Amino acid sequence: MSDSDTPWEPPLAGTEVEHLIGALDRLRTTFRYKTDGLDEAGLRTRIGSSSLTLGALLKHLALCEDHASTKRLSGAALGEPWESQYEGDDWEFTSAADDSAADLYALWDGAVARSRARFAAALADGGPDQLVNMGWPDGRHASLRRLLFDLVEEYGRHTGHADLLREAVDGRVGEDPPAGWKPVSASRGAS
Repeated sequence: MSDSDTPWEPPLAGTEVEHLIGALDRLRTTFRYKTDGLDEAGLRTRIGSSSLTLGALLKHLALCEDHASTKRLSGAALGEPWESQYEGDDWEFTSAADDSAADLYALWDGAVARSRARFAAALADGGPDQLVNMGWPDGRHASLRRLLFDLVEEYGRHTGHADLLREAVDGRVGEDPPAGWKPVSASRGAS
C-alpha cells in the first residue's frame, strides 16, 4: 500500500506541525468516511434516547471548523452561511434535521476546505507558537498549537459518536477508510 492510497495518514517521521495537521486530517477523513453515502434518513438516524445524528454532527463540526478558523484564530467574522442562520447554542444540532444530505455534505466539505486554507496560511505566517485571538478573561491568549489541538479533540470525541451512529444505520464499522477511499456523497460546492 502506498502513501497515495492513504493520503490521510500522518507522516511516519515528520515535523510537529506535519504530525498535528496529519492527525487532524486523519480524524477529518475518518469522520467523513463514517458519515459518507447516506441519504436524509441515514443522516437522521438516532440510537437509544440520544437525539444525536450523523447529520447533526456534520453541521456541528462544520460550524466548529469555521469558528476555529475565524473568530478563534484571528477574530474575523464567522461569515456565511452562519451569520444569517445561526440561532444560538446547539442550533446546528437541531436544525440539521431540516437540511438535505447534499446540503450537509456541502456545508462540511466547504468548512473544512476554508479551515485548511486559513490554518495553512496562519502556520506559514507565524508557526504554531503564535498567539491567536482565542483568549481568557484575564487577557491571556492561546497559541495556534492549542487551537489546533482543541480541534483534534473535538473531532476525536465526535468521530467516536459517528462510529456508533453509523453502525446503527447500516452496520459500517472499522477504524479507518479502506485504501483508496474517496467520498461518494459529492457536495454541491462550498457553502
